[in-house]
Amino acid sequence: MEVTLRYGRQDYRADFSKPLDISIPLKQGLETVNCFYAPPAEFEPLVSGDFTGSVAAGAAVNFYNVRINPHGNGTHTECVGHITRKPYTINQCLKSFNFIGKLVSIFPTKTVKGDRVILEGQLREVFQKGEAVALIIRTLPNDALKLRSNYSGANPPYLDHHGVAYLVECGVRHLLVDLPSVDREEDGGRLAAHRAFWQYPGPLREDCTISELVYVDNAIRDGYYLLNLQIASFELDVSPSKPVLYQLQPI
Repeated sequence: MEVTLRYGRQDYRADFSKPLDISIPLKQGLETVNCFYAPPAEFEPLVSGDFTGSVAAGAAVNFYNVRINPHGNGTHTECVGHITRKPYTINQCLKSFNFIGKLVSIFPTKTVKGDRVILEGQLREVFQKGEAVALIIRTLPNDALKLRSNYSGANPPYLDHHGVAYLVECGVRHLLVDLPSVDREEDGGRLAAHRAFWQYPGPLREDCTISELVYVDNAIRDGYYLLNLQIASFELDVSPSKPVLYQLQPI
């Protein structure tokens, strides 16, 4: 199944039969991605009286309870409600799901303090105003270890807030990164990159989202894609998510 779309003055074709899934499967246990000391995801069959919700245990159906922390377990998409006192939910803020996105690969810069940071100058080199409304950042080096890393206490790379402010100026409304957070793991609660992206304390960019802990395989080349960004209908500031890319072929 193919779709034809126009972006700017160019027509493109996208083949829906060839999705490029950039989400990390949400698994229970320790052999999966985790951050911010969140407990591992748990999937357990419901036990009620003589009933145990597992076909393997003799039930007619599998009927499991699921316990997760969306911010700490796997790919997730968050809205401005992540940092506001007033409640905003991802289901309220994300109302459309298909966007033109640009995928870029960047080596974070090592600072004198030892942090690895994506700087404004690096973003200026790969992204210009009006290129796309979504930006997907793949950090380098890139390997499958990102599918099962525990980032807690590791001070992983993050984005300089000046660079995030630049992306806002460029019109980026949906920012996707393969990092646990756009901000430093321990920053004293400043959350400068989050605040810059949503322009907190206001006027807020309520329909903009940040997706973290994506994984972009090396076989997917930098460039422009149709991004389909799907969430569960959580009335919460965050939801597990499944961002999918589709190659754009100029017509």
